[in-house]
Amino acid sequence: MRRRVLLLLTLITLLLAAFAATNLQTWLGNTALRIDEPQTFRVERGDTLTALSARLSDGGLLTNPQSLLWLARLQGGGNRILAGEYELLPGQTVAQLLIALTSGSTIKEQFTIIEGDTFAQMMAKMHSAPGVVDTLSGLLPAQIMQRLGLPEQTAEGNFFPDTYYYSAGITDLVLLRRIYQTMQTHLQDAWQSRAEGLAIDSPQAALVLASIIEKESGTESERRRISGVFHRRLEQGMRLQADSTIIYGLGSDFDGDLRRADMRRDTPYNSYLHGGLPPTAIALPGLASIRAAVNPDRSDETLYFVATGEGGHKFSTTLKEHNRAVRRYQLGIK
Repeated sequence: MRRRVLLLLTLITLLLAAFAATNLQTWLGNTALRIDEPQTFRVERGDTLTALSARLSDGGLLTNPQSLLWLARLQGGGNRILAGEYELLPGQTVAQLLIALTSGSTIKEQFTIIEGDTFAQMMAKMHSAPGVVDTLSGLLPAQIMQRLGLPEQTAEGNFFPDTYYYSAGITDLVLLRRIYQTMQTHLQDAWQSRAEGLAIDSPQAALVLASIIEKESGTESERRRISGVFHRRLEQGMRLQADSTIIYGLGSDFDGDLRRADMRRDTPYNSYLHGGLPPTAIALPGLASIRAAVNPDRSDETLYFVATGEGGHKFSTTLKEHNRAVRRYQLGIK
């Protein structure tokens, strides 16, 4: 009998303790932050919940600096605070704040890489984007690739242009790795669905060709046709003769006006002087250009094209036709 009484008392005590703990959690969790308008709150790497509670209390946001700590201990979630920038809202409770801090519900920043950007332009955009921690400034592209664990890869072309969302506090290296992996996924998928009998023999060659297609045309409907021209030229041993490769090879010496002297400048990227593909990509190609590079339009035998000045190109089969198109569209001679 005495043992049964003791067991009953123990059970009642445990139930009362559980009831009290549940009520305490509810009371602590339902306490609202003391704010009248949205504001941001930044959590740095290594910040403890004790330090965060003190900052919130000192800022007048918490009535009781211990409420966040007690709630975290009752729920067992105080050791999973994630760095980033959080948005605090009027009416937000301590429980909701704790969920945000432990789930990483941070403000999502974003930055956009445009198709045809170069690696240097991408890095400049990344380092001017809000919340990105700069760890790579001052390094050469080859050194950056080494930091990524990719010493054999070239930087140019190997990063996919898109809009990327991230939490404040991310390092440029972590973000760069995501952008690289996105490009490799798209590139490998395109290569797996490539047409037969291509004039290129590897995904990296496809990437180089895609970058030239990207710079040569801003019209998606023409990309596969331009790809067909380049494939036929490669098959016939003709030089690509793409102005965009010359411009890339000139680098900072290019002032916006491509001259005859520039076209005679001997750089590894001058496709008027050197046969085959240039040694690396010349820009970051988008998905349409990557797909065009591995699925060229073979419906005709065009070997030449020239910009019309209206956003498109005039395609020609013979050099005679092409010269007429050049005189008309570039020299204004009809």
